[in-house]
Order: sequence, then C-alpha cells, then structure tokens
Amino acid sequence: MAFIIPVNGIEPVLGKNSYVAPNATIVGDVVCGDDCSFWFNAVVRGDVNSIRLGNKVNIQDGAVIHCTYQKTKTVLGNNVSVGHNAIVHGSLVHDNVLIGMGAIIMDNCEIGSNSIIAAGAVLTEGTKVPSGCIYAGVPAKKVKDISEELINGEINRIANNYLMYSSWFK
Repeated sequence: MAFIIPVNGIEPVLGKNSYVAPNATIVGDVVCGDDCSFWFNAVVRGDVNSIRLGNKVNIQDGAVIHCTYQKTKTVLGNNVSVGHNAIVHGSLVHDNVLIGMGAIIMDNCEIGSNSIIAAGAVLTEGTKVPSGCIYAGVPAKKVKDISEELINGEINRIANNYLMYSSWFK
C-alpha cells in the first residue's frame, strides 16, 4: 500500500485519475493536478516546504521530489515527466518538460517550457534553462534548441505513455 502521510496536519491532495504505486511515498504539503502518476519507489516529500504538480505529471521509479526548509518550494507544471532516479529539489519546472533518468536539479533552478534535461545531467543551484532547448552534462549546459519533432516525439509521447501505463494498474 502506498505511503500517503500527513505532516503537521497537512495531508497530500491528489487530483482526479491519479495513480500511486503500492510503494510510492507522498508526504505532507503536496498538491497535484489530474492524471498524475507516482511510480515504484518514488518519493515526493513536502515535509519542509510545499510541492505543487500540474496535470499529467509522472514521477517515475525511484525519483525524488523535495524542497528546502524555509527557502525553496518545488513547482512542476503540466505535462512534466521526471525520469527514473532523477532528483528535483526546490526548483520551478514549467510545462512540457522531460527530465531524463538520473538527472539532478538543484535548488532555485528554473526550467522553461518545451525543454529536455538529458539523462544524467546536473543543473547546479540557480541554473536558468530557457524555453525550447536541451541541456546536458555535468554541470549541465545548453547543447541545442529543441525541434517540434522532439517536443511531440519525446516530451508529449512519454507523458502520454505514462498516462496509458497508469491505466493498466487501476
């Protein structure tokens, strides 16, 4: 059974048609929109600050979403995919973003819409990713602008697939 735990009297709020895997953990001040999914061993910890997720957000296996006490909140827009074992910590992620497997997003980063953060990339504290580009490496740097083909072929495809996958478990 999933761990959905209140902290200091604040209970997580899940939108309609959301899926939570049996061993996912959602704690405290977490509010998500509709059609979200939280996969196996994912941890979304709103214990020290708030976490807000838009519609059609998927937090894949082993990913961690957290924030910093009295300093940074975490906000993910609509149609955001957070890949396996990625970490998003105290940052703002706009709509239509793919965060690749194992990527690390540190405090006070901002990722513009229609962007991809490559697998294994590390966004150091305060990094600003403009809309419509791909960042990769350690520390992450812009590698190219994103094409419409990648927006539809990767960002939208993955978000839609995770919505479909979640229906298999309901």
